[in-house]
Amino acid sequence: MKILITSDEELRNSIIKAIKDNDGYCCCQLEKSEKTKCMCEDFRKGEDGWCHCGLFYKISN
Repeated sequence: MKILITSDEELRNSIIKAIKDNDGYCCCQLEKSEKTKCMCEDFRKGEDGWCHCGLFYKISN
């Protein structure tokens, strides 16, 4: 598996700031739990593609 980060620097910086401001939890999730800590469980266990907030992209080998 390969995980890439968005190449859009402005988007990347705003998402990272939002995650930091949210104590490390996904800024796109309402619930704060271990499942929503960035990288959230939905992304880690889900299919290939973008995470909820658009920061990471997953590609299976």
